[in-house]
Amino acid sequence: MKKETLLELILGTIGGLIFAIGMCMCLIPEWDLFKVGVVVAILGFIILLCIIPVYRKNHHKKEPAFVNWGIIFTWLVGIFGALVMGFGMSKVMVGNPSKTNLLIGIITGIVGLLICVFNYPIYSYLKGNKG
Repeated sequence: MKKETLLELILGTIGGLIFAIGMCMCLIPEWDLFKVGVVVAILGFIILLCIIPVYRKNHHKKEPAFVNWGIIFTWLVGIFGALVMGFGMSKVMVGNPSKTNLLIGIITGIVGLLICVFNYPIYSYLKGNKG
């Protein structure tokens, strides 16, 4: 492993952890650390931005490749599935859910999970039809 790659890995890990801790400080009301959390999250984001010049210095520009619409579609379906599953989880976990919210949350979470699970077969089908 090159030392530049190791530096990118270390900056990404430290920056990601600091950013995540800052977000937790902002979003967990029991901690009562919103303002400090914003500062910590911004610090983590700045550390993550430090990866860009290191990466650009050590990785040469490649030839522009063709756009793979199968991968783009797969990413969009995966993001949509994760959002649907997250919505279902939040319906179940937030506060004291009523039976209706519990049922809606479980069904929505399962639908989102199925979208994520069937994402790979969809991509395999699209990839198989291309060539």
